[in-house]
Amino acid sequence: MDSIISKKQRFRLTNKGKDRLILAICSLCIFLFLYTACAKLMDHGRFLNGLYHVEVIGRFAFYISWLVPLAEILIAILLIIPRTLKLGLYSFLGLMILFTVYILSVLLWASKLPCHCGGVIEKLSWTQHVWFNLTFIALAVCALRLLKTKD
Repeated sequence: MDSIISKKQRFRLTNKGKDRLILAICSLCIFLFLYTACAKLMDHGRFLNGLYHVEVIGRFAFYISWLVPLAEILIAILLIIPRTLKLGLYSFLGLMILFTVYILSVLLWASKLPCHCGGVIEKLSWTQHVWFNLTFIALAVCALRLLKTKD
């Protein structure tokens, strides 16, 4: 009896499929940063007050309270413009890693656990925050890999 060995075909995305997936991921990233930036700016006093109570960064709270939402808006704009998409994804990835390191350090060393993320994201537990951020980090890495593998 002859056995027929068939090769399993690997799942491959066309460039059009990759573009759609990159667009979907970037849209989620844009929404996240615009939503949280607007929430921080609309309730700026509360955001600033929360930052003042973080021991390590308290003395820089005023500057951080403006820098973070402005950086989020700038990165969202970078993600919208096709020429700056890659830079936007790297910037998004970097800021999300920074936020995650901040959360982990707060969990490890802070006596108080202040949250001033903005909007409904503040309702997440600290563990949920970490998983939420890790999910967006993974999405950004996927988008960057898809960009790299495009023909």
